Amino acid sequence: MSKGYNIAIAGATGAVGIDMMLTLEKRNFPVKNLRLLASERSVGKKLKFKGEEIAVQELKHDSFKGIDIALFSAGAARSKEFAKSAVDAGAVMIDNSSAFRMDDGVPLVVPEVNPEDVKTHKGIIANPNCSTIIMVVAVYPLHKAKKLKRLVAATYQAASGAGAKAMTELEEQSKQVLAGNPNLSIAVLPQRIAFNLFPHIDVFLDNGYTKEEMKMTYEGRKIMHHPNLMVSCTCVRVPVMRAHSEALNMEFEKDISPEEARKILSKAPGIQLRDDPANKIYPMPIEASGMYDVLVGRIRQDISRDDKRGLDMFISGDQILKGAALNAVQIAEIL
Repeated sequence: MSKGYNIAIAGATGAVGIDMMLTLEKRNFPVKNLRLLASERSVGKKLKFKGEEIAVQELKHDSFKGIDIALFSAGAARSKEFAKSAVDAGAVMIDNSSAFRMDDGVPLVVPEVNPEDVKTHKGIIANPNCSTIIMVVAVYPLHKAKKLKRLVAATYQAASGAGAKAMTELEEQSKQVLAGNPNLSIAVLPQRIAFNLFPHIDVFLDNGYTKEEMKMTYEGRKIMHHPNLMVSCTCVRVPVMRAHSEALNMEFEKDISPEEARKILSKAPGIQLRDDPANKIYPMPIEASGMYDVLVGRIRQDISRDDKRGLDMFISGDQILKGAALNAVQIAEIL
């Protein structure tokens, strides 16, 4: 008989924390006891897991006694503050924040790409950035076959990537615009998001790129064990509620045709092909929302090259699920 595990979710009341709990239930993860942890203001709030109501407790340094796996989605500052307490108590920490992703001793894992890296953990496993996860799930099978050399990406990132408050802001602003109200409330995102988009996610760095754009570069290299991969990325916030999309231009070391790419991707884990443009079938965030798989389509030869080593494609994936909660639970399943 398989044994159950004592699981803690830190940041249990946030959008990702709630989806972590729902994903554990949906995938029938062997949970013996579930401990829901959040900040002081959420204490006593009840969440339903497998028909049972569980009260949220305050996240403290002694919260991890008897816990086997601690799923963290409480932000980088909290992850850094409580990591030692979780690991010292004997728990394996699967962290959804950016706190430990680029630490040499911490594996950065996407189960469809580098599940074997889980074995190298010393108490902490990092969950990559949502846009990076969606990208590498789609790109890695092609890299394995033809060796990816260079990648140029443009992302179309939903409001949910900035949290539940950003989703509310998109909804409120949309209502205000449609009601003809010129005084829009802009509080969460750096610009108006209703009927607009802006190329500004995270903070700008000295090289002119944002932190989000550089995360895709550095994290992609680490996950795929491809330190020389050349990446250039522009990350854009779009007025979509949920699920990120990305336009990818790829250069490989060997020739690759769209037909070959479709064949490779149709057998790859965590992917669904949506590639029949003649019948209006292509990846869309509205379809990817609530799905575990990354949708891949618009696969075509890069006609700006005089060889057959370039490909373009468009992808969509639910960044709260595959980009965060699901990926963390899949790592827990490997453990």
